[in-house]
Amino acid sequence: MNKQFLLTIVTAGVLATSCNQVTEKAKEETQNVLNQTSKEVQKVIDDLGLVYVEEGAQNIITYEEVNAAQQAWCDALVKIGKLKEEGGDYKAFAEQVLSDAYNYDQGKVFFKPTLAFGDQTFRNDKKGALAYFIGGDPAYPNDKGFALTPWVKARYDNAGENNEGIQIYGSVAITMGNVWVTGKDGKEVMVDKTWVFRKGKDGKLRIIVHKSALPFTPTK
Repeated sequence: MNKQFLLTIVTAGVLATSCNQVTEKAKEETQNVLNQTSKEVQKVIDDLGLVYVEEGAQNIITYEEVNAAQQAWCDALVKIGKLKEEGGDYKAFAEQVLSDAYNYDQGKVFFKPTLAFGDQTFRNDKKGALAYFIGGDPAYPNDKGFALTPWVKARYDNAGENNEGIQIYGSVAITMGNVWVTGKDGKEVMVDKTWVFRKGKDGKLRIIVHKSALPFTPTK
């Protein structure tokens, strides 16, 4: 066995050992990151007192994020009507709201708006949701544009005290309560509202379920 051959074998062995060490180090660093993430996730779980979180969850919604998402929805509803009144591009803004606030571009959304009936009660695509908010779609002749009233103010109120009206399950949160909208005449209308939010990998909350209805009033 010549010296050149022995040198080749030794060199290959050194390189293999070095590569293995690099691989092991990379695995170790990755695991350290995962462990740290798990600790951070677990801290949020403990702080919020969550009972159930899906296995392997890396994103945990907080109450603050849910409340912010609900208020953002209310603000966007008012802005759509305001843009229409001012001659702005309310259609483009409404489309952007549906992309930002709802999960239509990422997957499914179950949307049952307040003033919808018959075979158009449920709007499972962005086209149907857009028609409900701004009207003008011949495929939805009964839609006049809920957001175009216009509303001058909108607020939400979850059921119970503090955050009792919010359930958090890791990257998914459910809310139940009311939304109040005020017209230019000062009259306030209340609707019952249930939302389900999902936190995406980008950290943004998007609506995956929207159920809205007028309160029931029994007849005497």
